Amino acid sequence: MIPFRGRGLKGAGGEGSLFRVAALQASDESPRRRVLGYDRVMSPDETLDLFPEKTKRRLEPHAPLAERMRPRRLEDLVGHETQLAPGRPLHTLFSQGALPSLLLWGPPGSGKTTLAWILGDMRNARLTPLSAVTAGVADIRKAVEVARRTQLQTILFLDEIHRLNKAQQDALLPHVEAGVVTLIGATTENPSFSVIPPLLSRCRVITLEALDADAIGRVLDRALGDSERGLGASKLALSSEAREALILASQGDARRALGILEACAALHLSSRRRAEPISRDTVREAGGRIALRHDRDGEEHFNVVSALIKSLRASDPDAALHYLARLLEAGEDALYVSRRLVIFASEDVGNADPHALGLAVSSHQAVERIGMPEGRIPLAQVVTYLACAPKSNATYVALGRAVDDLEGRGPMPVPMHLRNAPTKLMKELGYGENYVYPHDVEDAFVAQDNLPEPLLGRRYYEPGEVGAEAETALRLRGWRARRARESDSDSK
Repeated sequence: MIPFRGRGLKGAGGEGSLFRVAALQASDESPRRRVLGYDRVMSPDETLDLFPEKTKRRLEPHAPLAERMRPRRLEDLVGHETQLAPGRPLHTLFSQGALPSLLLWGPPGSGKTTLAWILGDMRNARLTPLSAVTAGVADIRKAVEVARRTQLQTILFLDEIHRLNKAQQDALLPHVEAGVVTLIGATTENPSFSVIPPLLSRCRVITLEALDADAIGRVLDRALGDSERGLGASKLALSSEAREALILASQGDARRALGILEACAALHLSSRRRAEPISRDTVREAGGRIALRHDRDGEEHFNVVSALIKSLRASDPDAALHYLARLLEAGEDALYVSRRLVIFASEDVGNADPHALGLAVSSHQAVERIGMPEGRIPLAQVVTYLACAPKSNATYVALGRAVDDLEGRGPMPVPMHLRNAPTKLMKELGYGENYVYPHDVEDAFVAQDNLPEPLLGRRYYEPGEVGAEAETALRLRGWRARRARESDSDSK
């Protein structure tokens, strides 16, 4: 082959680079790049190959069990049969090679990355993996340029896509829209909050739930029985108690389950009881304390807080205590929880039990002063009190009605008898005229109308008939009737 000289090849190695690239591609030492732990043949802008080889997995010599046992076929992926079984839309699209852009949303260890690699292995396609943790706009543009130079469908896999900022997602948008790349994004965060709407509208969201006990059990059985990639050669077995404990400790995370199993195997094989099944104590020793999945800025945070408030509203102290414990054990700020309880005491208990607000405020002060872990005791007290208290949101609703009138009608003149008159001029203008001081009259009740004239007769507060508010409702009905009677007599 005659060496080729040209400016277009300087980026690929300059004079004679075409000969060298062709020779390398024909040999066993083709140029390769390490990406996300996988061995990939160098891209077309480096090899000048319009038909580059597909990205190939290459396990590290000391790859963990979870990586070694990663499924390689769609049929091997457990726990998501309802979405991936033959005949289901995603399976059909994959089989026909007509894959749309996808967002894979699910908790850690649910199979997002594995599914992306399996989908990227379809015929006439090549997968370009990027991690949004380290990738920037330049990496995205480079992947797009590579995609333009190949005849294969380029699947751009962006792991942790929620970590891309708005500008980075904007840079990706036109290429997804034009079909230059087919996007597969993996995220543990709700795409509604973490992905820009234009990009979200061009992708199909696939929700992957945490694996159930049966699915985790099948993952463990496969690892224990696989002699090539798993622990089959060690002839290990789990006792029924150990299996149950391991499934519980995994929290639906296949990667965590396999990590604990691998640690259990190492501990068990170094013990004197290696001929016996792995025990529950070994699982507990290997798994350590269960770390609850909780992110103060993520969806799970708001899910659990919402569950706490709605359980209180439903007068269910047992459920409320469960969600309180989840928040505190996951490391949630106790003062944040106590502030939410203060709000609940006024919004949802209100005048049905006026003591609830005082107790909630006292609990907040107690947590502030004594700190954690003892602060959880007053929190539990106020949670159970609020859950069992009579409920009324009448004051909350009443304020909303008043605000609606204000927004719809605007501010109206304050009646003259209610205006303050600190100066002689104001008194001469009629400010404060005919005002009656309630404590100077019988029952401390004055039947004057106090709303602006356009709102006369408007009722905002309608107290309920539950708890202490029932007495308030009875008293208020009497006052309103008396005010109406005296207003009618004055008008005559």
